[in-house]
Amino acid sequence: MRKKIRLTLILILILNLGYAQSNEIAIRFIGNCGLHMTDGTTDIYTDFPYVSGFNQYMEYDDSELRDIKDSSVFIFTHKHPDHYSGKHMKHTLKNKGGSKYGSWDIPQLERLGEIIPDFKIQAFKTRHFLAKRHYSYLIEWHDKKIFLSGDTEHPEIITSIKDIDLAFMPAWLIRAVFMNNKMKVDAKKIAVYHIGTKDVISIVGEQFLMLKIQGEQISIQY
Repeated sequence: MRKKIRLTLILILILNLGYAQSNEIAIRFIGNCGLHMTDGTTDIYTDFPYVSGFNQYMEYDDSELRDIKDSSVFIFTHKHPDHYSGKHMKHTLKNKGGSKYGSWDIPQLERLGEIIPDFKIQAFKTRHFLAKRHYSYLIEWHDKKIFLSGDTEHPEIITSIKDIDLAFMPAWLIRAVFMNNKMKVDAKKIAVYHIGTKDVISIVGEQFLMLKIQGEQISIQY
């Protein structure tokens, strides 16, 4: 019996070492601008939980709420219901712990690097129709740059940032860039998100990844 327990402990240790040394930021698309990002140690949710199906945007199964990781970090670009649910957020923090950040506490948000290893986040105030306060974010995690545009319709910020590894943008923001010949997004990969259930969007090119299927996974090696 003792030998079996010892072998089990060794196996668990080997599996944990392999997971911790994967050197990967794994990103899972939940819906709209909702993402789950993890490096195997820290779990970050962006623009989730939101109000499922609001304004004909993506619905999600209740299991998404149940499966939220304990003690996660929640980051929001703004408080429109297709990005944020106060009810779900209150329930999540009560039952799973964690902390939430957004337009209401940008100084605290930008200090996340003090508690998350090898992490930095920079907030940019960006305009979005009918949003009193809207922010886009540049995350630098394990020396990889991830840009989250949120809902902004204005490309001045994202086109001013160099050497982005992965940029998350809605189709309308990409269109705004295309319409200005002097602008370009300097990103290795652009993930097109916030596609409505009735939207017909087709953007071609190796640079683009269309996030139409919930649960899609993106991996960034570091």
